[in-house]
Amino acid sequence: MDSKEALHNQSQTQNSPSQAGKTEMSESAASYVQAERLAPPGQSVNPFAPDDGRYVTKEEYWAKWYENPYPDIDVSYEWNNGRLEAKPLPNEPQLDLYNWFLDLLRRYISTYPIAKLINLETGFVLTIEDPAEPSGQREAVRKPDIGVILNSNPVPWGGIDQRHFDGVCDLVVEAVSDSTPAEVLRDTEEKRRDYALAGVKEYYILDPSREHMRFYRLIPGGRYEEIQPDAEGVIGSDVLPGLQFRLEEMERQPDLEKLALNDVYSGYVIPKFQIAVTKSEAEAQRADAEAAARQAEAAARQAAEQRTEEEKQRADAEAAARLVAEQRAEEEAQRADAEAAARQAESAARREADEQIRAMAEELDRLRRQSS
Repeated sequence: MDSKEALHNQSQTQNSPSQAGKTEMSESAASYVQAERLAPPGQSVNPFAPDDGRYVTKEEYWAKWYENPYPDIDVSYEWNNGRLEAKPLPNEPQLDLYNWFLDLLRRYISTYPIAKLINLETGFVLTIEDPAEPSGQREAVRKPDIGVILNSNPVPWGGIDQRHFDGVCDLVVEAVSDSTPAEVLRDTEEKRRDYALAGVKEYYILDPSREHMRFYRLIPGGRYEEIQPDAEGVIGSDVLPGLQFRLEEMERQPDLEKLALNDVYSGYVIPKFQIAVTKSEAEAQRADAEAAARQAEAAARQAAEQRTEEEKQRADAEAAARLVAEQRAEEEAQRADAEAAARQAESAARREADEQIRAMAEELDRLRRQSS
């Protein structure tokens, strides 16, 4: 059973004779039934906002329709020059982009507390010059998805008893409502015109599909000009100096820790985080450098010790070689002495033999002479 049928059944049951005097029709069901009876033929009534399009005075709006008009339906109405306009509910991609951008604004204001935020259910009053109106102007109460009120705004904001803002927001952000062409037209044309004429300095339209994504700044003449991204796709705000964001990140919606390390966002998204990360990285680099220095020192010391050992081994080898050479020289000297002694002995033996031969020859000669 859908919500429309449920409201029908609720109204029929609560008005049946068996229930008469026992249960009163809920306010939302009564509004739905009344709206359906008054609706032109063929025009359906939104069961989640049964009074959408209803005409009420501003006093009636503040008294009954501004906050929680029904106990059993979660709907929020804006007031547009006497007519109630229900704020449509977002889908998940729209809600994700809205929350991501709201986080950016909160981080900015946390870093630079120059403004305050209102959002979703808090309305502000627009007074718009309109020659078509008998009074020459018309009024509206808008509940922006996000409103930024500078501390320098001439109308104060922040009192404990304030439920709406009587001034004009300095910056307004709307997540585009695209359930119907009329909703798209309201955000992209009607509100853009009214916000400009009322003096809202910047107006941003968020759209996860990027079809209706626009960023405007107010120029003289009560008109908006579109803020163009720079060569790197970055949009910058004049109302909030230093607030900037890249269109590409609006699609990916990275978390705040990653944004804090991005130069586009580091000036306002957790700026101390980047300092801490930079300090941590510097400490890690210093630790790595110290470890590398210690390793190099150990390697140098090991190389020096190895060179010393090699030099000692070379010295030992040279000493051993000298000893071998000396031993060889001694042996050669001894061999030379032995050879010299052998030659002397041989020479002496030869001389002795020569003497003996000569003596024998002389003896033979003597004997020969005696025999003759």
